[in-house]
Amino acid sequence: MVSWKVLAGAAGAAALVAAGTIGFTAASANPAPAAALPPKGARAVVRVSPNPATAHGQEITITGNCGGGTGLKTVVGGLPGHPALADLTIVDPNPAHYRATARVSDRIGNGVGPVFVDCGGEAGVTLLVTHP
Repeated sequence: MVSWKVLAGAAGAAALVAAGTIGFTAASANPAPAAALPPKGARAVVRVSPNPATAHGQEITITGNCGGGTGLKTVVGGLPGHPALADLTIVDPNPAHYRATARVSDRIGNGVGPVFVDCGGEAGVTLLVTHP
């Protein structure tokens, strides 16, 4: 004969499994909303390589997409009066996959600084980490 404790334990386990299944099914039926797009004007995507820990004087490649903009117009590295990039060249302004090259300035210190892109109606920013 089976004891009441065993039956109660089995019933409790079955209830937990059923509750978990129902909860999983309900969560699957109502997935979380997709992440909202950035606001219009800030949808360009920027990648810098190599990054992080880029050395002074090292050549870098800036790539990304314009997020609906017309094409890569300008790349700015650093802050006003403190440029972080030198010898900047826009190799391909294609809005679907732009490419530019630059050299990390010897005149900046170690740390983190912004790299901005203007994609003709859309802008983007990423961070560049430098070291000696």
